Amino acid sequence: MTTLRTVEITFLSAENLEMNRKGIRGKAFVTVQSDGSSDTSTTKVDSEGGSYPSWNEKVVMDVPLHARFITVEVKCKTSSSTASNSVGVARIPVSDFVGGYVPENELHFLSYRLWDDKVRRNGVINVSVRVTVAEQQRSCHSNSMLSAVTGLPVAGNCGGAGVVTGIPAVWLNYQRNI
Repeated sequence: MTTLRTVEITFLSAENLEMNRKGIRGKAFVTVQSDGSSDTSTTKVDSEGGSYPSWNEKVVMDVPLHARFITVEVKCKTSSSTASNSVGVARIPVSDFVGGYVPENELHFLSYRLWDDKVRRNGVINVSVRVTVAEQQRSCHSNSMLSAVTGLPVAGNCGGAGVVTGIPAVWLNYQRNI
């Protein structure tokens, strides 16, 4: 049984990013991680966008089925080539794109408020999310009406999806005792 779902997140852009209440000058990038996973993915650095970076970069990640959030953090490289500062963090609820009325394979365009380390609003990040569904799962979902019926298949080929529900075992024992 699969314990992971594959999620495609495209980091589109961010707006109004600040550090110390001043617009950032560039070199912004995004890291992403899900609950219950130690895997972290990172986008490329946008060195031109300043407070309005644009990445348009897709990250494919395996998210555990029990995960409730995906954590997205926008960071800005400092003058040192290896160091970076956190600009803001957003926690994306998995329930925003799994379940509900929209099929899992649909593309969702979502925007989330970023919060800095002092829990102040610090911009918005725009993403698109799609849960990829394996071909085998897709064919099962298309026949969801049949999978909702429980029982045993009818012996022989009756042409269709005939189902026998059976008689409860307690009733069979009662009939034999009479």
